[in-house]
Amino acid sequence: MREPAVAGVIGWPVSHSKSPLIHRFWLGKLGLDGDYSRFPVLPEQIGTFVRALPVMGLRGVNVTVPHKLAVMAHLDDLAPGAAAVGAVNTVVVGRDGRLIGHNSDVAGIAGPAGPALAGRSMLLVGSGGAARAAAAAARLGGASALWIMARNHNAAGALLAASGLPGGVMAIGDPLPADTGLVFNATTLGMAGQPPLQIDLGWLPADAVVFDAVYAPLETALLAEARERGLATIDGLAMLIGQAAEAFRLFFAAEAPRQHDDELRALLIR
Repeated sequence: MREPAVAGVIGWPVSHSKSPLIHRFWLGKLGLDGDYSRFPVLPEQIGTFVRALPVMGLRGVNVTVPHKLAVMAHLDDLAPGAAAVGAVNTVVVGRDGRLIGHNSDVAGIAGPAGPALAGRSMLLVGSGGAARAAAAAARLGGASALWIMARNHNAAGALLAASGLPGGVMAIGDPLPADTGLVFNATTLGMAGQPPLQIDLGWLPADAVVFDAVYAPLETALLAEARERGLATIDGLAMLIGQAAEAFRLFFAAEAPRQHDDELRALLIR
């Protein structure tokens, strides 16, 4: 009898992750024999845990903060998309036991944000793993410029240079460029237990879109302010579901049943 397909998500912390709900929902809709769980992994244990994936019988894991960069040192190969981004959010165990790094965050950002990117400037907050995916999405989506607001100016400068887009590096709290079409928060600021992201959205044009990758809580202070100003918003579930669909295909060799997205969102916000 064939063993059920099992995958999961690693991070520190990881108790907030809604990924198990998403993957179990899709497995149930498709009638597939499988499961998906959370695995809290300390930063100093990332290599030990990832190298043990084949022994544990897992198909792979999604990777969340703070491991998206550190995990790459413990993999056998990178898929082209992950190599281009320079960050991994999905590790797949091949049939030969090799560990392959992928990045599905780009699709999770570019899908919902596409119309706000083309020919417009993007303001990216952060310089870590999710920010790398957002910079790749800006390039692929045809953004005219990329402005990066981050505490680590060196990392932000390197990310800007790698994107190949014009723009600049800013400090958190600086005035936003007036032609910004999309603001993307790729930090944990605004997450439950973290301080809010404090930027002045009054500089934005009326047709700008504010996209927050944080989904716990779903209504962050950043999104609440954007809505108060009449700006269009995209919440973290849009990115989470979009990137999860690509990971689901990699783990379970099946397309996620996206026709049930409304039902899934209702489940996730209970």
